[in-house]
Amino acid sequence: MKLYTELVKELTPLVTEIFPWDLNDILENEGETRDETKTMILDVREPYEFEKMHIRYSINVPRGILETACEWNFEETVPELVKARERQIVVVCRSGNRSVFAAHTMQLMGFKKVLSLRTGVRGWNDYEQELICGDCSIDGILMDIDEADEYFSSGPTNEQMRPHQVSKL
Repeated sequence: MKLYTELVKELTPLVTEIFPWDLNDILENEGETRDETKTMILDVREPYEFEKMHIRYSINVPRGILETACEWNFEETVPELVKARERQIVVVCRSGNRSVFAAHTMQLMGFKKVLSLRTGVRGWNDYEQELICGDCSIDGILMDIDEADEYFSSGPTNEQMRPHQVSKL
């Protein structure tokens, strides 16, 4: 049996990772407008996470439907993503782990220029880059950086923590 962290560690060398400042440089160099010639930002978090906050211009395809979203003829097909096999795609998640899995899978499916955002949206926020809250519109409301910090520092609940073993006397 392998732990989640062990699986991430195995796949990480197989994926090209970039840091938030690298993504920022890419976006600045490409300019304000987004089109099919520019880098796609693919957010693989769950819809409720994406709605809470996301990087401007990103599209949301949850990790759970990624494979079918990347192919034609499925209810989950995302045409913009299917057509992007030759386009540079930066995959993002909360902390940079799910994006490693997603980027690796996309490479196996024939996507040529897939990168994973190391440290994820959390690192993007730590680098003090803007996050949009609410809907996916370009004119979305900017997320308050302190509110984002609080969201990312919450951590797992008590129920999500491994139970402590009770020693037998």
